[in-house]
Amino acid sequence: MALPSSVTLCECWARDGLQSIPQVVSTDHKVEMIDRITASGVRKLEVTSFSHPKLLPQFADAVEVLQRIRRVPGVSYVVLMPNEKGFSRFEECVKAGHGADEIILMISASEAHNFVNFRMRHDEAKREHAAIMKRAHALGVKVIGCTGTVYGCPLVGDVPMEDIVDITRFYVDEGAHTLMLGDTIGAANPLQVRERIGALRAEFPRTEFIAHFHDTRGNGIANTFAALELGLRYVDTSLGAIGGQPAGSGKGSYQFGFTGNTCTEDLVCLLEECGVRTGIDLGKMIENGQRAEEVLGQRLRANVIRSGPVRHTPREDLATKWVPAS
Repeated sequence: MALPSSVTLCECWARDGLQSIPQVVSTDHKVEMIDRITASGVRKLEVTSFSHPKLLPQFADAVEVLQRIRRVPGVSYVVLMPNEKGFSRFEECVKAGHGADEIILMISASEAHNFVNFRMRHDEAKREHAAIMKRAHALGVKVIGCTGTVYGCPLVGDVPMEDIVDITRFYVDEGAHTLMLGDTIGAANPLQVRERIGALRAEFPRTEFIAHFHDTRGNGIANTFAALELGLRYVDTSLGAIGGQPAGSGKGSYQFGFTGNTCTEDLVCLLEECGVRTGIDLGKMIENGQRAEEVLGQRLRANVIRSGPVRHTPREDLATKWVPAS
């Protein structure tokens, strides 16, 4: 299985990443990090969520973030859309000239998980999301349909393939631009990735899928690599591998231990070493990872910000020590 020659990496630190952080990060720091990420060559990034501020205080500044970030031509800015009320707030931003290019809508293939997360059963969620998608299309905003719990649910365990196909088919039929396959709790392994993505690509051959893996058990990069070998060209990652279950949402924790996303810095390093173009300046992304640790006041999980990129040329300060005496 051949790797693609290039991939589109969506950097998720400012949304999927920060939703797991209990302390509220200042708007100034969010805008700084989003602008830094864009300047490193990323051409797609999640910037905020329109979740209700009382449920997720981390994103109470969603409108201000959209107003203040530096827009770069050719970059797609993405926001999470939880419901129609959130979309109405977002719609005002679009009309005022500071919206986003894409929205993410998510329905968990596990109905139990969807009910705990969104208080909606599948039929209710489909009705609301169909209405949101119609409004988004009218505004010229693209939709990323996310099928969640593709590789396992924290409440019911394994999720039947027919339920995954059902939610995916709903988004395809309603005109989603791309389909995200969410490894919500980091349960996936490469064999399962090949099986499930292979089946979905056979069922929906014209659909562009997004590989979205969490690193709960350290498998994020391995699973992403397996997805790329299957022909996927879109991947999601987060600086320092942060992300996961929203903090402060009022829901009990269903996942213990580390819950974050596949690490941006480490994956970019690996892909560039394998000849897969990302368009990202690894040196700048390493600096972004270091700055992310300063902003959050904690050590994150990136390896390459400490090891540095792979060296392919001699170190001048050591080269002469290995030259035999004449």
